Amino acid sequence: MVEQQYFYVDKTAFIKEWWENGDTVTLITRPRRFGKTLAMHMLYDFFSVDFAGRGRLFQGMDIWKEEMYRQLQGTYPVLFLSFAGIKGRDYQTVRKKICQLLTNMYLDHDFLLDSGILREEEAACFKKMLGEMDDADASVSLGQLCRYLYKYFGKKVIVLLDEYDTPMQEAYVNGYWRELTEFLRGIFHAAFKANPYLERGVMTGITRISKESVFSELNNLAVVTTTSRKYETAFGFTEEEVGKALDEFGLSKQREEVKRWYDGFRFGDCESIYNPWSITQYLDEQVFAAYWANTSSNKLVGTLIRKGSKEVKMTVEDLLHGNSFCTKVDEQIVFDELNENPNAIWSLLLASGYLKITGFEVEDPSMGREGLLYRLALTNLEIVLIFQKLIKGWFEGCSSAYHDFIKALLLHDIRRMNAYMNEVALTTISFFDSGSAPSKKTEPERFYHGFVLGLMVDLRGRYAITSNRESGFGRYDMLLMPLHDTDDGILFEFKVFDAQDGEVTLEDTAAAAVRQVLEKGYAADFCGVRTMDRVRVYGFAFRGKEVCIRGGYYEECLRGGGDSGVGFCAY
Repeated sequence: MVEQQYFYVDKTAFIKEWWENGDTVTLITRPRRFGKTLAMHMLYDFFSVDFAGRGRLFQGMDIWKEEMYRQLQGTYPVLFLSFAGIKGRDYQTVRKKICQLLTNMYLDHDFLLDSGILREEEAACFKKMLGEMDDADASVSLGQLCRYLYKYFGKKVIVLLDEYDTPMQEAYVNGYWRELTEFLRGIFHAAFKANPYLERGVMTGITRISKESVFSELNNLAVVTTTSRKYETAFGFTEEEVGKALDEFGLSKQREEVKRWYDGFRFGDCESIYNPWSITQYLDEQVFAAYWANTSSNKLVGTLIRKGSKEVKMTVEDLLHGNSFCTKVDEQIVFDELNENPNAIWSLLLASGYLKITGFEVEDPSMGREGLLYRLALTNLEIVLIFQKLIKGWFEGCSSAYHDFIKALLLHDIRRMNAYMNEVALTTISFFDSGSAPSKKTEPERFYHGFVLGLMVDLRGRYAITSNRESGFGRYDMLLMPLHDTDDGILFEFKVFDAQDGEVTLEDTAAAAVRQVLEKGYAADFCGVRTMDRVRVYGFAFRGKEVCIRGGYYEECLRGGGDSGVGFCAY
């Protein structure tokens, strides 16, 4: 970048700040595409003996202003490795990739074999690392290489590990979390804790994995998360940096729109951090788009929302409407708790950059920071579009039937609604279930709350859609409030078939759902907005992957007419 004179925002002050903090091992978490890898390359190029005498790379930058740092450049042996490409569907594949990465580190330093500084048994151990490693070999590999480099250079080693948590996120999604964390715990311990030849270490990632999972013995670890004040402007672009960049590219008039799309990240006390990947892409293309969505996989985020409880989906629904919510945040991500603990999901989404902190509320003043509730919202317009794309992707396998259902719904064509919804349910119900042994009751519940989100994305701008809200004498399942005078109001009630309720057929269950809406006055929210002859009520009944829809206009249903089949009289 320097040699080719590309556009570059100077972040070399990070080198000085990190060095002067003096932490033995630093873990820095930031969202993907926020310059973590570039920062690690910068540290490598600055400190590594491989770049001795190449200080010209840093001339004119912040770090080159002080003589001390000009003398420090290129004076340390540095090991730099990245887990960015360590992905796979099973443990053995990922373990093999990690071992190959470690072997490559030894191959890069095979000059040590001819240096004369290794004893015979040390040379034998070195050569063993060039073959197939067992777990014991892998666990000590980085620590041993540091010892060999110390003997050769006479200086302790700086170890840089980029994207340390990528394989662990893959392990969680694909079901081999415990095996992988046990394997990595040994490597991390030998490299960063029980390593007398370590000068300093830096790890970067998106999440702070719980200490109990992989860092149980690393009491020398300084953790810098998005809420920490350390390095708060070292990753991402500040408002001042973005303003200068827009001026340089002749785009000064676009500042407010750029802010709406790409601002909103908060690191430490710095409340206005821009997504650097999206900014550089915008400067290049000069077109507003969700560039961040086209980078790394959103697989984990999509899985957590899709398989989450109805409360998780309802919160995401509110977020997509521009609302915020309060929750506890634990920055130590415990992947084993993601399925059971909704707070863990929000903590992960905050660490990943999908959510931003908009404020705090004090729940318990006596607990200090632990007693705070964080108010969270979607970070910016780009994130809103990413979430919409994720949700639409849930229905990719049945997109035609899904869109046909939406058309049939708007036309009040109940026969076609039934046909298309059964096709959608057949394709997607199991996709929404997260249980290893899914029950017939759980499957439809996860499906229809995911379906609510899917509906909302496609009908946004035409309806305000809410679910599980109080109205009348209870809580309705889903309500579509029209935003235009030409559209009807629509209310859905979902019910799982239960023979113990006296229901003989699925049609009975659907009729009972409509009757529940009428009896409990769920349509009260439409009063003053729509007359009841402009409100439609639908009952959805589920039995396994079967769906039955009954309903009609509200007043027809009261009279037992239309397609409701409820036989309900006015009350």
